Amino acid sequence: MAFEPSILTRNPMARRRYLEIMQAALDAVDPYAAVRAHLRVTDGTLWAGERAFALNKLRRIVVIGAGKAGAPMARAVEDVLGDAIAAGLVVVKQGHCAPTARIEIVEASHPIPDEAGVAAGARVLDLAASAGADDLVLALISGGGSALLEATAGISLADLQAMTDSLLACGATINEINCLRKHMSRVKGGQLARAASPAALVTLVLSDVVGSPLDVIASGPTVPDSSTWADAWAVVEKYALAEALPAAVMARVRAGVRGEVPDTPKAGNPIFDRATTQIVGDNRVAALAACRRAQELGYHALLLTTYVEGEAREVAKLAVALAREVVASGQPAPAPACLILGGETTVTLGSAPGTGGRNQELALAAALGIAGSERITIASLATDGSDGPTDSAGGLVDGATVRLGEASGLDAGAMLRRHDAYPTLRATGDLLVSGPTQTNVNDLIFVWVEAE
Repeated sequence: MAFEPSILTRNPMARRRYLEIMQAALDAVDPYAAVRAHLRVTDGTLWAGERAFALNKLRRIVVIGAGKAGAPMARAVEDVLGDAIAAGLVVVKQGHCAPTARIEIVEASHPIPDEAGVAAGARVLDLAASAGADDLVLALISGGGSALLEATAGISLADLQAMTDSLLACGATINEINCLRKHMSRVKGGQLARAASPAALVTLVLSDVVGSPLDVIASGPTVPDSSTWADAWAVVEKYALAEALPAAVMARVRAGVRGEVPDTPKAGNPIFDRATTQIVGDNRVAALAACRRAQELGYHALLLTTYVEGEAREVAKLAVALAREVVASGQPAPAPACLILGGETTVTLGSAPGTGGRNQELALAAALGIAGSERITIASLATDGSDGPTDSAGGLVDGATVRLGEASGLDAGAMLRRHDAYPTLRATGDLLVSGPTQTNVNDLIFVWVEAE
């Protein structure tokens, strides 16, 4: 299994089943397998997504990309195309590298962009721009690409970092965060497609955004952008960020609203005439695989939604309510039950946040709601194995979590109020630790209710 065995120190038989179910979800969105399922060569024809290319008609094949799953996606492309690849560069999160032969893998910072990501962004733009009308550009995009692939426009890296910090802290959704990111960039929001035109462009996407809107995943570098300068201004107003954001960011937004800075390319722009995009894996694929494995293990399993959004601690209340309903009425499924929800929550941080991430916060909040229960277990899992700036993938809690925390001198309610879930879950043995999973398709929430 991908998870550290320390999670099995309590209720090992049941927890082993829970880990099997979560592992099934991760296996179903393995980036290497997902790309191989959508990229193949048959009788001299390359099938990339839904398009076919005669290899002898292509002058060059160039591979570019960004995201946490970039390395295994690149390896899959190499195994299909081998020496047919003329050049390649893919940017991944630090610690997510893997050996490749023809596609260069570079590491950069996530979720706050750094100089390595900016340098990589400039190189990816140059590589895309080197492609001509007889070339194919194959773009590999996965979650995390927004921070990893950057080429700033009108602002400095320090401005971008400060903007990202403010957006992450205020509770903005990923759609809202990426709206501003796209309008501060030369590569996001369809602008990488502009660089690649007039070459043929195929993008293979592993989605980490609720509902898989193509222009939000990794800030949509190769697809038309639906957001506008007016949308960017609306985000600033919604979260009262005018004073918090760097002056250069605000100046660019205001200039964009006045029409003094061109907007990102939209649908109908001829730069997209030879561009297509294929989603190769997403949250629903992972959740359905978990559901099947739970059924094999004897649970009445239901996938309820893959559109979960909102504050982590509020979503935790929903998970607790679902568990209580199963106990009380056997609905929406009788025990033993496994209810699965997918999506991505947010956390609005205070002035002195502790250590944790959205999945750990959800798990700790849920632990308070099921304290004392002998039948309910709730888990929240970041499918990339990285929940916030920690080594944790989330948490798996039950009715004993709060009591065990108190035995270690930790008040779960107080820890939750200061967003300090990590120390509590570590002390209680409820921290999910997997290391980088090399995939990223949002988060999964599991609600298990055992039979009496």
